Amino acid sequence: MLDSRSIGIATGGRPFDPHLPVIVLVHGAGMDHTVWAYQARALAHRGWSVLAVDLPGHGGSAGPALDSVAAMAGWIWRLLDQLGVARAALAGHSMGSLVALEAAAMGGDRTTGLALLGTVPQMAVHPTMLESARAGDHRVIDMMVGWSFGRQSLLGSVGTPGGYLPAGAERLLERGDRQSLASDLAACATYQDALAAAARVACPTRLILGAEDKMTTPAKAAPLARAIAGSRTIVLPGAGHMMMQEAPGAVTAALTEIARA
Repeated sequence: MLDSRSIGIATGGRPFDPHLPVIVLVHGAGMDHTVWAYQARALAHRGWSVLAVDLPGHGGSAGPALDSVAAMAGWIWRLLDQLGVARAALAGHSMGSLVALEAAAMGGDRTTGLALLGTVPQMAVHPTMLESARAGDHRVIDMMVGWSFGRQSLLGSVGTPGGYLPAGAERLLERGDRQSLASDLAACATYQDALAAAARVACPTRLILGAEDKMTTPAKAAPLARAIAGSRTIVLPGAGHMMMQEAPGAVTAALTEIARA
């Protein structure tokens, strides 16, 4: 419980231990902790305590959704305080990258490392997406899924026989709360503090980008990379916006780098 609300957290199959190095994994708009399934388990079995969180109004966490990136970032630190965690690495995907960035700036030297996946400093949202989300229309899901994967994933190239990543993403968004999705998209569109937050980040940082990402194109992430002192950018060939599923091993390796810090 936090703020008198139930919270959903996955720990990668290992009991959470605040005395081990901690990494927090933050999902994107309309999603939940399951997008990190591969990475959470891999890190948890390599000596880290993992907190793959469901933000309020998502997955197993009670709503309503928080309405700003700053509010979500503050929620992360309140959760860590409640769990007795003094320092942690932070990783976020898409909207979650903005949350992790803002939380890293808030946390100062409490933040041991930062990974920003599928990120840009200004996460504009297509007006049709926002209108569809507010109306509870399935079109927003269709657009998100269509723009979230690289060409090979859309053609069905995946390591698991019979698997099709876009269908999994569609089911995930369909079972989420539509009003939470609308709130998330609005929070992304209105967040203007990324570069200011980036200038305050002093921990090891990786930007993990998909070469075929149509939603947050790698070129648009360059100002953010420049604003974070000493950051390193990793571009994953063939991957789109959902690189955690499209290139799970490469993403896990990059997260391991910042979690070691």
